[in-house]
Amino acid sequence: MLCLGIEGTAHTVGVGIVDESAKILANVYEMVRPEKGGIHPREAANHHAERVVPLIRKAADVAGLDLKEVDVVAFSQGPGLGPCLRTVATAARALALSIDAPIVGVNHCVAHLEIGRAISGCKDPVLLYVSGGNTQVIGFARGRYRVFGETLDIGIGNMLDKFAREAGYGFPGGPILEQAAKDGGKLLPLPYSVKGMDVAFSGLLTAALNLMKKGERFQDIAYSIQETAFAMMCEVTERAMAHIEKDEVLLGGGVARNLRLQGMVGRMAQDRGGKMFVPPGDLCIDNGAMIAWTGLLMYASGRRQSIEDTIIDQRFRTDDVVVTWR
Repeated sequence: MLCLGIEGTAHTVGVGIVDESAKILANVYEMVRPEKGGIHPREAANHHAERVVPLIRKAADVAGLDLKEVDVVAFSQGPGLGPCLRTVATAARALALSIDAPIVGVNHCVAHLEIGRAISGCKDPVLLYVSGGNTQVIGFARGRYRVFGETLDIGIGNMLDKFAREAGYGFPGGPILEQAAKDGGKLLPLPYSVKGMDVAFSGLLTAALNLMKKGERFQDIAYSIQETAFAMMCEVTERAMAHIEKDEVLLGGGVARNLRLQGMVGRMAQDRGGKMFVPPGDLCIDNGAMIAWTGLLMYASGRRQSIEDTIIDQRFRTDDVVVTWR
């Protein structure tokens, strides 16, 4: 059985094709790269509208198959930017109708966890999901994926991007700060905002910008941002692992590619007698393969949707998903 998945929640539009053994036959994507400022939802949606059909064709070519061989079409139903979600949902509906295939809407956050489970070999991990728009600690308990902690304001990737942009650098900001932090070493005081199981990053961002105005080195600020923000994430992740008694932690989302974050989470897991798992980089970022694989799991477990059921949900909560495949 083959599933074609279309991802388009924010800056990336991607198409993946996956079989029932989680073998990725194709995983192609393109990202919006604004010349200045952040991502404008309508501009990103226009980009996705222009690129999604060529990417569908490219994915079929890479996989070496005809689109009529696809058994299921899946798409990112939410959460995300409304114009982007509507664009890929429209593309998925059109494709499903044209090849007479069933359609499945997938929760973007759950898809990060499921592709990580399938590819990395972990069984029942706590997911530390760190991306531009999302920051959550997720674990499976009582038949659902539960959010044990999350950001109260902005996503960690959003915070990194905003700081880099205000400092005069490009997008995405995470890799820029990661590289700069290697030349930093002075730990500057920044707000450590852990509130129960939740975190907040807007105060840290404001304080970092103030340090820049005071003349502190960009490299030292980048180093301090990473050390502080990543320590916050490690704390709430460890607490979630202890609470639900799990010894595996899985990283997901674009920020998961950061080697310093991997080192800190890996050390935390090791000290607990556990293990950390990280998917390959192109499966950490937003991608169509994770949508395809999760859609295939949902369909194989009996999930069915009509075209009328495929309305997008910008605030599609992780814990709203009824997990029928576990």
